[in-house]
Amino acid sequence: MTGIYTRSQIDAVLPRVDVVGEVAQGFIAFSRGEVEVPPVGELLFPEHNGELHLKYGAIRGDEVCVIKVATGFFNNPDLDLPPFGGCMIVVSQKTGMIDAILLEEGELTNHRTAAAGAVAARALAPADPKVIGIVGTGVQARLQADYLRRVTQCRDLTIWGRNTDQAEQAATEITAMGYRVTVSQSLADLCDQSRLIVTTTPAEQPLLTADMIRPGSHITAMGSDTPEKNEVAPEILTLADIVVADSLVQSELRGEIYQARRAGMLPDGKAAELGKILSGEVKGRETNQQITLADLTGVAVQDIAIAKAVLGRLRAE
Repeated sequence: MTGIYTRSQIDAVLPRVDVVGEVAQGFIAFSRGEVEVPPVGELLFPEHNGELHLKYGAIRGDEVCVIKVATGFFNNPDLDLPPFGGCMIVVSQKTGMIDAILLEEGELTNHRTAAAGAVAARALAPADPKVIGIVGTGVQARLQADYLRRVTQCRDLTIWGRNTDQAEQAATEITAMGYRVTVSQSLADLCDQSRLIVTTTPAEQPLLTADMIRPGSHITAMGSDTPEKNEVAPEILTLADIVVADSLVQSELRGEIYQARRAGMLPDGKAAELGKILSGEVKGRETNQQITLADLTGVAVQDIAIAKAVLGRLRAE
């Protein structure tokens, strides 16, 4: 019988799931070629500032596969609606029957995305980044700060947003997590202070430029998950000592690596895959002066990892 689980049930067990660990193991399996991930399906609704993504995949030899529908409609707060929605469907690999439906309303997508940022930071950021810089003021900005607490002792954070009131509100909520937070007046100031920078916006024109980036910095670019989006100037990828993608195949179609290749700013073979960094197959950061960048466009293996872990917890309790 198909199990149907509500957002409230999922929220109740999520704190007891090691999302960072599960997502990290998913990336390793993906880079070993153990996961089949078809191309992302998407529908864009520019007249409503909205998008729908369909991501699905299977770990070969596993019991189940996962199909995820995720939406982001960024005008929704003006309508008193949440900006994110969606669900995850868990299907038996043996029979094709639907095993479970997780009515997560986009929450698991948000958490697996934040966990990927933490995985990248743990692998590539300097041991002591001095200050964490968050670009953006939305849900993901807050969750990135939350998940970074699990992988770094740094508790000094600065945040930048186009809307000062929203930046102040985000700063207040992140302060409640135990950070000492300031609101940056410019992106140049944020980059000057921070050696761990996370971009979390839907920008279609670069926000960060190469002259802003200091030696020793790590950048995790989270927002560019469609071909149109671009948060980081291509010149930064030329400047970086290490460039990492969650999926090299996917980076051919979307994300910062895609934009840099289009601009002729990224030599062939320079980008590596995060799972290979995590497994030790490819070297990560070796000095405090290196500049590193992780381009995370979101891969279905993250959805598989979090859906299986949450479903296991739901059934255990």
